[in-house]
Amino acid sequence: MKPSEPAKSGTFASSVVRRRVLLGTTVLAILVTIAGLAAYLTRGDRTPQEAGTAKSAATSPTSPTPTASTPNRRAGVLPTPPKTHDPIAFAKAAAAALWSYDTRASSQPELLRAMRTWLTRESKYADAASVEALVPTPALWKQMGANGQFATATVHEGHFPASFTRALQTDPGAITDAYLYAVTVSGKQSIAWKGSPAGGAESRATTLAVQCRPSRPCALAGVLPAVAP
Repeated sequence: MKPSEPAKSGTFASSVVRRRVLLGTTVLAILVTIAGLAAYLTRGDRTPQEAGTAKSAATSPTSPTPTASTPNRRAGVLPTPPKTHDPIAFAKAAAAALWSYDTRASSQPELLRAMRTWLTRESKYADAASVEALVPTPALWKQMGANGQFATATVHEGHFPASFTRALQTDPGAITDAYLYAVTVSGKQSIAWKGSPAGGAESRATTLAVQCRPSRPCALAGVLPAVAP
């Protein structure tokens, strides 16, 4: 049996690579064709209020954060995904969750499990590895925990990337099977620890792939390897 183990490992690795390529290809198609957004704007089963909200998001892609604090996150409470059909609102909440942690109140496995609940249930599009890569490793978590380190996030804005918006008038049916949206979020991560309550802060920006099917609330598909402006 031992000679077959490397083959199994290679098969698993190939499966992971194929999934990453699929997500990247799908999101790239979104950036080029805007099909998911166009389908969202034009589908006929929405109420006038929903249509007005979507139109506003398309014509003015930047969505301001109503508060300066981390969205749906209290100190020591693990992040939970919001129930929304707005990809920008969801992406902003997801980015804030990814930029926040508290080694004083939870363990690294607990935070990992919490972030997995944000992922889409469609394994074909869920890139869990790209999300988990943003959570500190167990070894690093242990070091940070010894210092009582924690981080909070301030989200400044979220928007559809420029290439996403420029393609608004292209074929609306190109990728409606996936309903994936690319959203770029910018903000600030503030880090503090024992003996340094003021800590420090750094600017953050990331582009997320968010799945928002008409029949259910948005979910996270993954984190793109580069920020799309």
